[in-house]
Amino acid sequence: MFYTEPGRIYMEDEKGRTTAEITFPEGPKGVFTIDHTFVDDSLRGQGIAGKLVQAAVDDIKMRGGQVQATCSYAKKWLAEHEG
Repeated sequence: MFYTEPGRIYMEDEKGRTTAEITFPEGPKGVFTIDHTFVDDSLRGQGIAGKLVQAAVDDIKMRGGQVQATCSYAKKWLAEHEG
């Protein structure tokens, strides 16, 4: 289950430890930059990073913003899915 707050979507384990996260601060003119994607080793291989990027893109578009990325994973994902 993902939790959403402005510029951040994340998952926590039962101890409240962040196990997956994506951050996308809003910059000038409504441009949101995906600058960080993290998935704990215990969750790797389950497609969670891709789900985080998709959730961020959906959130940004819902806000009427534009998506850009400096995070290497997000750049690759966007090229494959949004291109």
